[in-house]
Amino acid sequence: MEHRFNLTVRSTDIDVIGHVNNAKYLEYMEWARFDWIWKQGFTLDELRRLGIMPVVVNISINYRKELRMLEEVQVRTTVVKIGTKSFVIRHELYNQQEELVADGDVTMVMIDAKTRRSIALPDELTVSLQENLIK
Repeated sequence: MEHRFNLTVRSTDIDVIGHVNNAKYLEYMEWARFDWIWKQGFTLDELRRLGIMPVVVNISINYRKELRMLEEVQVRTTVVKIGTKSFVIRHELYNQQEELVADGDVTMVMIDAKTRRSIALPDELTVSLQENLIK
């Protein structure tokens, strides 16, 4: 199941050549990722209760088209891979014309909040990830 998150490019997102700064794409993806994971029931309070935290260990982004101020953007998030301790999420950003402007894969590892060491994905998270897996 694909998750969709909408945003509008703000003036503070623009760099000196008049388009969205490359680092802002990471923020857009992060906003969408947090929205997605929270809607799966894994709020910060729930993660703390479980004593776990997902940590980003790798991000690969393809920049395909410029975004400019006040453009409407939709970030579409899906799961592309599930391991025993990690998972990979794909974010695709589309402009108002439904053009793919960027895409990125984010690898996350689950860690124990106290020891800061990788641990197996909790069963409830694995089930949720499988429901969102691209098939």
